Parts: sequence; structure tokens; C-alpha cells
Amino acid sequence: MSVTDARSTKGTTGAQGAGPGKEQERLDPYVVRDPQALTMNFARALENLGKAASAWIAPRERGEIDDPLADPMSQLVKSLGKVAEYWMANPQRTLAAQSMLLQELYGGWMQSMQKWGGQQAAAPMPAPNHDKRFADEDWQKNPFFDFLRQTYLIVSAWAERLVAEAEDLDPHTRHKAAFYVRQMTAALSPANFVATNPQLFRELVSTDGANLVKGMKMLAEDLAAGQGNLKIRQTDSSKFEVGRNMAMTPGKVIAQNDLCEIIQYEPATDTVLKRPLLICPPWINKFYILDLNPQKSFIKWCVEQGHTVFVISWVNPDERHADMGWEAYIRDGIDFGLDTVEKVTGETEVNAIGYCVGGTLLAAALALHAREKRQRIASATLFTTQVDFTHAGDLKVFVDEEQLEDLDKRMKTAGYLDGSKMAQAFNMLRASELIWPYFVNNYLKGSEPMPFDLLYWNSDSTRMAAANHSFYLRNCYLNNTLSQGKMELGGKTLSLKDVTIPIYNLATKEDHIAPAQSVFLGSKAFGGDVRYVLSGSGHIAGVVNPPDKKKYQFWTNGAPVGEFEDWLKDAKETAGSWWPNWQTWIEAQDAERVPARKPGGGKLNAIGDAPGAYVLERV
Repeated sequence: MSVTDARSTKGTTGAQGAGPGKEQERLDPYVVRDPQALTMNFARALENLGKAASAWIAPRERGEIDDPLADPMSQLVKSLGKVAEYWMANPQRTLAAQSMLLQELYGGWMQSMQKWGGQQAAAPMPAPNHDKRFADEDWQKNPFFDFLRQTYLIVSAWAERLVAEAEDLDPHTRHKAAFYVRQMTAALSPANFVATNPQLFRELVSTDGANLVKGMKMLAEDLAAGQGNLKIRQTDSSKFEVGRNMAMTPGKVIAQNDLCEIIQYEPATDTVLKRPLLICPPWINKFYILDLNPQKSFIKWCVEQGHTVFVISWVNPDERHADMGWEAYIRDGIDFGLDTVEKVTGETEVNAIGYCVGGTLLAAALALHAREKRQRIASATLFTTQVDFTHAGDLKVFVDEEQLEDLDKRMKTAGYLDGSKMAQAFNMLRASELIWPYFVNNYLKGSEPMPFDLLYWNSDSTRMAAANHSFYLRNCYLNNTLSQGKMELGGKTLSLKDVTIPIYNLATKEDHIAPAQSVFLGSKAFGGDVRYVLSGSGHIAGVVNPPDKKKYQFWTNGAPVGEFEDWLKDAKETAGSWWPNWQTWIEAQDAERVPARKPGGGKLNAIGDAPGAYVLERV
């Protein structure tokens, strides 16, 4: 029975006692007015869908894309197969699981029938708070869509319970199974299909299917742009250009090697702090997250506070960088930056910042420097950085010996991991926010996404050099060697206890990549004073939070001792950005000032203007 058929049979009673006129008014948006136009647009949409299919098939037929066995679909089947084995091994367990589901589905059916008859009924499975997928009022007012929503929520919760209560599963398999159940339930939401989403159904009727024509055209374009892999557009990329309206802080590239460029920024004050500032960003993304635009730029703000700012801009690696591992990234990245800073300023004491995996690399470099009896960094600031990966979150789903062996084979062939693979993994961590809303908006509603600088940066992927990425995954996510004092670099075994310089360790409360609890635990691995600060929001917005925006908040509570929950319970909450708090901490280390320094300092010639050449290469 179609939605229109079902509604027309109830026209005299109406939902919740509405009269015939009111019922007809609510029915009108679902009634097809021009079947011929709808049919023609369906044909055009199918034609565009055929083009999308060709864009997907062609590179596979040419052998340009090899879908490996250890891709997420294979892991999903293996993990959920273990859950199914547990429940089917015992007939009583199987019966109990089935009975639980049927009972709850029956409750959902009865609730919808009561609503259909105009009665008030308590939902057996209320929608989660702030679930934007079900924001349209007809998800609850229309009995048909209400039943779909209830059924989906019931089955999703049931599937999650099956994983949680599968007692014989080892923790890693349970973690993978729970993750992939969430991926499945996010994909199978009735909000993701035209016939089961009231808003999409109304869109289809009001445009006579023109939304699907445009949406399937965009799908074909995105598959072509991804060279056979779906590269969902999350923003209007035409509105942004690095160096034109992004990464605009004035500066010069003053040094360059095969792995990175070193950028020094123009001073904005007459005097500057004597200690220069060297920023080590992640190579998994590009450095201009810290220089998105003049209103959001942490780099510009630091310059305005009187820092002489240097930034490492990593190369977007290719097969030439295949054998460059973590030691190379320290020697030719961080150490190269320190050498450049000393040549320009004459300073041997530097304040350093590391962001995400750039912070993990910085921590390893500090431990290596300590073993080599050379201390060039006087203070370190870590943004959303893990050094202990015990509580590393859902990214651990992708890391076990089987998957890493397969990944090593793939990277050995090319010399690197394609940037789209990491982008896919990060998007899967928040599929309900970063995948399916855009799938619905772009391909089913046929709407272009809005311009958003952060999402443009997020789509500006980078490749990962094979040796570097393999070392990172094995030593951090798989074996957690850095926090245990077992990581080996430069012929030395590293210990973070040797790192005794002051550290400002920033975590963010809603971080899904470097969970706040994980950053807290890692703070205890260092041998010196660590100031743990917790910012509101997540991995990016919690860091890129200019003071004049007056958004979010941060918490402080001294040293990170005891349990994270206890630290947070007694922490002091301060409204707004953590940036001024960090500046006060930096000046407490050394507030001495000297005349402002120009890029190159008269000792190094500028190679080019900021943001440099390496950051412009796209994949």
C-alpha cells in the first residue's frame, strides 16, 4: 500500500482526530500532480544513473582499481559473522533474540495503529535527542512514516544489543562488530531513501522528479571526480582557493627539502617573544587548518600576540617518498625546521606545537632528542595528540595484524596510501554526519552543498608515505610502543619519561579521533610538568576557536592525576576560547621580547610566498 493509498483510506478520521479538510491538506504534498512529467524525469534520472554506473565500472574493468579483500565490507562480514555464530550456536539464545525483536516490533506496530486511529500513544522507542534525520514533523505525525521510524530505531537498538551481549567475542572483534553495526544502521536509515523519507517524498512530488535528475547527474560527476570511487562533495569547492581566500597570513617559504617546506610569517608587532614558535602539523591533512581565513587563523593570531611563527608544510608524498619513515620525518621535518629557525633567529630555544599525529611525532622527537642529549625545544604544546593509544577510539577498528599486512602489500605496490582511503576512514567515524546527510542532500534532493571552508579543507586529502604510515599504525595503534617506552628510532629505544620540558596538552571534549580520555592518559607518560586543558567541541572546532567568536568553553584543573572522570568533575569551566590561556602559559615560560624579525632574517632568501608550493598539490 502506498503512502497516498494509506492516507486516503483514513481521510474521514485523520491522524490524532483531524477532520477531512485538515487531512486532505496534509495529504496534498504527497499527491503526484503530473504523472507524465514524473515518468520523463525518472527516465532522465535512470540515464544519469547509467553514467554513474559506467564511471564506477570503467576503472575496474581497466584494472585501475583493485578492491582488496580486507576492505571494510569484508571486515564487516567477518565481524558480524562472529556475532551470528554466537547467537546461533545455542537454540535458546536464538529464540530469545528473535522473541525480543518481535515483541518490540509488535509494540511499535501497536503504537502506530493507535496513532492512526487518532489516539495518543507512548512510543516504544523514542527518537534520540537532536537526531536531525527525523526532524521533519511527519516522522511522528504521519502514522506510515512514524511506523518506519519506530521499526528502524527498534531494529537498530536490537542489533547493537546483540553485539554488546555476545559474551564470547574478544574485545577487538566486539569493537569491530559494534562499529560495523553502526555503519549498517546509518546506511539503512529510512531517511536515506526517497520512498521512506517524508521530506524527500514531498521533494519528489513538488519537482516531478527533477531532483533525482540533478542528483544522479551529481552522483556521476562525483564518481568521475573520484576516478571510480565515490568522492561525495561536502561543500561548494568553487568558492575556495588556497592562497586566495584561504591560508592568507603573509609570510615566506624560507627553506625546502624533499619532505617539507618551512614557512616564516611576517611580524605584526614591533617586538616579539625571544623564543620563536615552530608548528608541526599533521601530514594526514594540510597545515592550513590553522590558517583557514583571517577570522579563524590561529597562525595569524599567534603573529599578532608577538610570536615569530614558523610552520612545517609537509609534501604530499608519492612513490619517491615510499621509504621515508618516522625517523626521516623527524630528521628532515622537525630537525630541519629547528635548524632553519636557528639560522634565521640565532635562537637555540624554541617553543614547539604539534597537532594530532604531528604532536605524536613531536613527542617522539622530544624523546629522541633527550636520548641524544640535545634539548632544542624549551616547551611543547600538543593539540588533540595521543601518545598512549589504549583508548584510541574507533580508528582501532582498522588496525589488526590481518588488516595491516594487507595494507602493507597495497602500499608497497604504489609506495603510498591514497588520500581517499584515509578520508573514507575518517568519514566512517561519523557516518551519520559526514556521509549520509550529504548523500541525501546531493543525490536524492538534488541540492548543491553550501560553501564551508572547514569541509573544503577536509576534502583536500593527502597521501601517506608507505614506511611512515606503516610505522605509525604498528607502533601507535597496534602495539602502543611510545607510551610503553618501547619505540625504537635512530638506533635508540625511546622513553617519554626522558621528556622533562613543560607541556601544554590540549584535548577536546567531543573528539572522535583523539578521545579526551586517551589524551589524559597519555599526559601521564611524560617526565615533566604537564598542563592538561580540555576544550569544548571536537577535533577541529575545539582547536580552531578564535577568542572573538566567544564560542564553546574550556576546563582546567591542574596536573592530570587520578582518573579522567574525577579530574573533569572538579575542573574549572571558563567560557570562550582557550587561546588566551595558552598565551599566558607560554609567557610564563619566558616572556622576554626582542625586535621583530623579518622572514629569512637576512640569512636565508625567500623561495616563495606563503602558503608555498607543497600545500597546493591535490590528490
